[in-house]
Formats: sequence, C-alpha cells, structure tokens
Amino acid sequence: MKMGFIAMSGVRVQDAQLMELGLTLPGFVERSKVIASLPSLGLLTLAGMTPRDIDMTYLEVPELDAVEHLPGEFDVVAIASFSAMIKDAYHLADRYRAAGTQVILGGLHVTALPDEAQAHANAVVVGEAEPVWPQVLHDLRHGTLQARYDARSSPFDLANAPMPRFDLLDINRYNRLTVQTQRGCPYSCEFCASSIRLSPRFKVKPVEKVVSEIEAIKALWRRPFIELADDNTFANRNHGKKLVRAIARQDVRWFTETDISIAKDEELLSMLRDSGCAQVLIGFEHPTRSGVEGLEEKSNWKARQADGYLEAIERIQRHGISVNGCFILGLDGTGEESFDEVLDFVDQSGLYEVQVTVQTPFPGTPLYDRRRREGRLLEPTAWERCTLFDVNFQPDRMSATALAEGFRELIGNVYSEERVQARRKYFQTQLRTAPRRALT
Repeated sequence: MKMGFIAMSGVRVQDAQLMELGLTLPGFVERSKVIASLPSLGLLTLAGMTPRDIDMTYLEVPELDAVEHLPGEFDVVAIASFSAMIKDAYHLADRYRAAGTQVILGGLHVTALPDEAQAHANAVVVGEAEPVWPQVLHDLRHGTLQARYDARSSPFDLANAPMPRFDLLDINRYNRLTVQTQRGCPYSCEFCASSIRLSPRFKVKPVEKVVSEIEAIKALWRRPFIELADDNTFANRNHGKKLVRAIARQDVRWFTETDISIAKDEELLSMLRDSGCAQVLIGFEHPTRSGVEGLEEKSNWKARQADGYLEAIERIQRHGISVNGCFILGLDGTGEESFDEVLDFVDQSGLYEVQVTVQTPFPGTPLYDRRRREGRLLEPTAWERCTLFDVNFQPDRMSATALAEGFRELIGNVYSEERVQARRKYFQTQLRTAPRRALT
C-alpha cells in the first residue's frame, strides 16, 4: 500500500492592499512565513504510528494553483490543512478521489465541521487522531474503511505518543522543526483555535519522550532550532521546569509559546536563559485591561495581568530572552483608538518582535458561535479569510472598513524599518546588562 501524508499549510492573505503592503514590510510576514513553513507534526505523528511495510511519503502543497498534476501516486492520502486553506484541501481531495485514491481528512477544521469535510473524503477523523489511527489502518487493509472515526470519547495519553517520522522530511528545507510537549490548555480563551479544540483536557507529555524526539531530530540535524508546538508550555510550572532542565542538556536553540506569568518566576527565567531559549511568544492581545476583559472565560485571567505587562516584558528580556508580543485588533469594547494604543505600547515596551493580527472567528470556537448568533459574521463560511489578517466580522465599536484600514496603517508603522531597528537595538542594550549564562 502506498500512503501519502499531505500538508496544505500555506496562507494567502485575501486583502489585496494588505498583501501589497506586506511585500514591502518583511517584518509583517516573517512570523506567518515561519508558521506556514513548519512541517505538519500531526501527519508526521500518524506516520510514526503506521507500520513500515506501508510505503509512506510526506508532501507539502503550499499553493494548489501551482499543482497541475496530482502530487504522487498513492492508494490512500491523509490530508491536513488550516481553515484558511481548507477549500484548497477539499479541491485536492476531490481530485484524488476522482483518480481512485482514498482520502482521509482530519485536524482542527475537520473536527469543527466533520459534515462539511465528509463530502470530500472517504473518511474523516474527528478529535485526536492517535486513538483511532490503528483502526483506520486495519480497515484500510481489509477494505472496510468507515466514513467517520470519532476519537472524542477516547482521550489520548501522551505517555503513549509515537515518535514522529522526522526522517520523512527533507531537513534542508526547514529553519526549525516542531516538538509537542503538551496538549490543551488550562485556560479557556474565547478566540483560541489551538489544540484545546482537540483536547479540552490539559495534559503533558513525559519529558523523556520529548528528549527522545529532540535526539531524533539531532540525528538528522546536528544543531537544530526547535519550536515547541504547545499552547502554553509553562501552564504546568513543575513539568515545565523539568522540561527546561532536560532541554538544557541537548545543546539546541529553541522557541515556545507561554503566558506572562513566567516573568514572576526568577528561577524559571534563569533556566530559560541557560537552556538555549531564544524567544517566547506571549499573547498580550491588547495593551489595556478593558480591551481584554472577558477574553479568558474561566476566571478572566488575562484581564488581571494587563497592568503588569510592561514590567513583565522588561524582566523577561533582561534575561536575554526576546519576547514576541501578540496583539489582536477588533476585540469587543475597542474602537479606533486601539490602533494608537497598540503602537504606543509597542514603542514603550521595547518588545523585540511583534505580531499584530485581526480577531478571527475560527469555526469550532466560542467566538465563532457567538459572532454567528449575533449576526456579526460577514461571510460565515469564507474559511479562506481565516488568515488572522483579513476582516470577516462586524466589530462592535467601529466599521469593518475602519478595522481593515486601521490595521493596514498600524502594521505600516509597527514594521517600519526605523521601528524594527529600534526594537533590535534596545534588546541588544538589554543583553549587555543581562545575567551571564551559567557554564554547564
């Protein structure tokens, strides 16, 4: 049996003016390109669960328009995609099926809308794929493939996580590779479309397994740059510190996502500095408390942190760890004043890197459901607009046009050469006063 694992993870901004502007502002598209260029860890993980007697190939199809012929000849393909590219994924799936190839679809979007995906596949996987993948393979071998495999009632223990098939990759194509150390998140942000939508229960992977995956990558790439594919790596602080100690012995540079609370843990900051952590991405969402009221639905946690943002950024970066600060425009309760508020905060904070996005109602999130009930979605099924940069809803304190225009102007300012260089220079001054890295 020949099986193709196909990732469609590119992102095409729909706003023509924004795309034109982005081409002249490398900082604007830098992080998006990184995300789009990362291999699909989900597909590599399933490949790791697939017996070696199956002939496996991993492929990435960033632009369907450029594909004249079906990529590869397979008996079956497993396709994964972001919401922004899901319509292209469906089109590719339809072409494979017309050619006689069986198609399996899964991932966050398919889990949110399995009925929609079903029209383009022989089988769909809903929820975490690991618990049902052995059954999928069994049914494929016996010609009894089912239309749907729903894993939501069978939570997967990350202690049983397989080794992803990193060896299927052309390593030279990547500037970083991903390793997952946990799944889910103890917080519940209304807009979040990450792994919490697959695994509502927060869980961690044993550190020994994480180390084994890093070592497998190092066997292919001696000094890799590792991105931890987590929603919030240090939500479990004890596990996080154990993890950092283990990573420190691997002699790698790495990046992860976390929350602002790490700034209060001096021991953790020193450990991060000494372990090779280059940067942490933190979702500030908005620089004012009023802008983040109610975003975290369980305890309004985000709003309670807002007053300490500036001090927290300073403390983290003084340890030699750069902060990539993320902001969302179009949040309820914010109007056109938010453009200046974000810009002023970025200038004042000295953030090394900035990611500014437009609030995006992804299918399967509480935000999407609420926006739909309120009649505030401009095009409810325009998944191609789920890019984080395109406006597809009616804000409550400004027009959709004002949001799009203000966003374009803001990124022109945030990512101007002058401001980017000023942020880099400021961080270098912080490095000169940072504590020295411990000798190991």
